Parts: sequence; structure tokens; C-alpha cells
Amino acid sequence: MNDPLRMKRNKLLDGTILGALFDLDGVLVDTAKYHYLAWKRLAEELGFCFTEADNERLKGVSRLRSLEILLEVGHRSMNGEEKAAAAEKKNAWYVEYLSTLDTGALLPGSREYLEQLRLGGIKTALGSASKNAPLILERLGITPLFDAVIDGNLVSRAKPDPEVFLLGAEKLALPPGSCVVFEDSAAGIEAARAGGMRAIGVGRPENLPGAELYINSLQDLL
Repeated sequence: MNDPLRMKRNKLLDGTILGALFDLDGVLVDTAKYHYLAWKRLAEELGFCFTEADNERLKGVSRLRSLEILLEVGHRSMNGEEKAAAAEKKNAWYVEYLSTLDTGALLPGSREYLEQLRLGGIKTALGSASKNAPLILERLGITPLFDAVIDGNLVSRAKPDPEVFLLGAEKLALPPGSCVVFEDSAAGIEAARAGGMRAIGVGRPENLPGAELYINSLQDLL
């Protein structure tokens, strides 16, 4: 770890931060490939191509909004009932792909950093749009490392709305200003800032405007 990063990391843990909220995909685990395979499979069934570049637009947004973006890409339309059926089909394929997930899928430093925070007395919460978050955490073996899990089953507004993170802070019984959010999407960074929280971007700075610190993975903070 270089010195500037070490100094910023120490500043994050200087006593002003009491809670850490984590996005799931791209921060703790890479399930994006499974999402992409399922969306691509749905697009192919509908008769059009859905590329990895197209898939970038789906990061950090809800399943229904992701479907709407996919339909925009393919210049297709569906009524509400058709959308519900298509979204359910995609999710069934995604869960099928998740059957191969295990602890080896954790991104570098994820478990170690969560354990370090908890040893330091910092509360932890998950803030994800995924309705499959509890299943994923169970397969990764890290459910006990969270004091609260806020997923797509508990919120109605997708990022960049701050609902998921504000609810996370509430579940931790902490004021938003004492929490830091770890995110890999621009929508997630915007949501954290809108909620009055500090934000750490996991990824390239040009893709995550508004974060106060950028890391490649949680491994950088160990």
C-alpha cells in the first residue's frame, strides 16, 4: 500500500466513521458475469444482441429498470405482465448460474476487511439492489459478518436514490454522516452522497465521480 492510500485509510477509521455499508456486486463478489449471461440469454430469446457494453448501463439499478434498459437496447416493448414474466425468467437463470458460487468467488480482501472493521468496533451493513443478496452472502459464507442486510426486497427506490443506504444506517442505529459507503457504480456513489455519507469508489475514478477515495479492491485497505 502506498503512503497516501495508507493515510486516507487511517483517516477513514479515525473515530468519525462508525458504520460501513457495502454494495455487493463488484465490491465483495463479482456476480456481474452471471447477471450478464442471464440478460444476454433473455435478449437472444427476444431476438436481439445484448453486449457487455450495453450491460454497463445495468450496474447498480433494479431488476425491473434493468429489463427496461434491455428492452430499449433491443427496441422492444412489453406490458406490465410481460415484464414481470421476463424479469422472473431472467432471475431464474441467474439463480441457476449462482449454483456454482462458493467462497472462492469473494473478491480480494473482502472477508479480511470486513473482519478487520468488526474487530475495530465498526458496524457493517450490506446495501444492494439484488433480491438474491441473502442467498449470495450465504454461499460466500459471510452472512455473520453483517449487522444488517438491506436488499431489493426491502426497498422500492433504486440507486441513485439513497433509500437503500439510509435504511442501512437506520438498521445500524447510526446517523448517515457517521457512515461510509463502498460502491463500484456511479449510481451508488451518487446515492451515498445524496444520503449524506462518505463514499469510496471501487474502480476507476473516471467512472465513479464524487468518491473521496478510489481503490482497486478492499485488499488495498488492509
